Amino acid sequence: MQSADHFSDNGDQSAVLALQVALSGVFSVVALLAWAVTGAGYFWPMWVWLAVGAPLAMHLALRQALEVEPGQPRGLAVHAATTGVVCGVLIVLWGMTGRGAFWPVWPLLALGTVLSVHVVIFRQWDELPGAREQELADRVDVLTRTRRGALDVQAAELRRIERDLHDGAQARLVALSMQLGRAEARLEDRPEVAALLRAARSEASAAIAELRDLARGIAPPVLADRGLAAAIEALGRRAAIPVEVDVQLSRRPLPVVETAAYFVVAEALTNVAKHAGGASARVRVAEESGRLVIVISDDGPGGADTDGGGLTGLRHRVEALDGALEVSSPSGEGTTIRAELPCES
Repeated sequence: MQSADHFSDNGDQSAVLALQVALSGVFSVVALLAWAVTGAGYFWPMWVWLAVGAPLAMHLALRQALEVEPGQPRGLAVHAATTGVVCGVLIVLWGMTGRGAFWPVWPLLALGTVLSVHVVIFRQWDELPGAREQELADRVDVLTRTRRGALDVQAAELRRIERDLHDGAQARLVALSMQLGRAEARLEDRPEVAALLRAARSEASAAIAELRDLARGIAPPVLADRGLAAAIEALGRRAAIPVEVDVQLSRRPLPVVETAAYFVVAEALTNVAKHAGGASARVRVAEESGRLVIVISDDGPGGADTDGGGLTGLRHRVEALDGALEVSSPSGEGTTIRAELPCES
């Protein structure tokens, strides 16, 4: 799926092209009118038309060439487009200057030779030393940037859903619960109806709690509002086990990185509480050499299944950001989860 920025760039380019076409048309008409008013002698407007037509032709040719996939194909397309426009201008100049000896043959031959050499190189590109590796490296770079852009969009969309749940459905349920409470207070003389309202208010309160947990699981508000350190400290306070938190960050990572780091800590603490009851945990977060390092360790019995569903899901989440996740869980020595995420701007 193309990004909004791509559509915006296309819109800007179309606007520039439309303006250039309009101005070229205006200059051409003005030149023609001026020629007619001044006696309609030597037809000099053709030079004005050439002056405005050549840049317009180049713009159109390059616009089409740049639609080709990046890399060697696009380079060849740009070369062919510019060569075609220059050759066309030379032929038009020959025609405008009297059409004598066909002098453009030599520049046309030179330009055609250079383009032919480019075509040959393009066809043999895969066989050149190191060319294939460079092309693959460029492709990996493009795919990495595209994936990160998609993950950024996904993170922004999840935060939007969380805000909508908090400000929309959750707020309405809170208002409903308050109204049910007031209605119950007014029906003390009708205990059966009051009991029904009390039950409805209890269900509304349960729905609010479930919705709050759902919103926190999508994108916790404290993470967006106060950052990763505050969000992890909140996780430690809510955990069912003692948790020591140490976060040393000089700046906030990208939102998608913050979200991944938060869920690594949340899942790890949940696993400790579930599988190592009575154990304590320690969470350390710091930036090291452009990487966000998250270490969660506990003093439980160890022996965790490193290929379990929860840890596999965390590994996939981290690896999607070009990160790495390692789990060490020797029997009787507790479990340590170490995740590294790129956090360079």
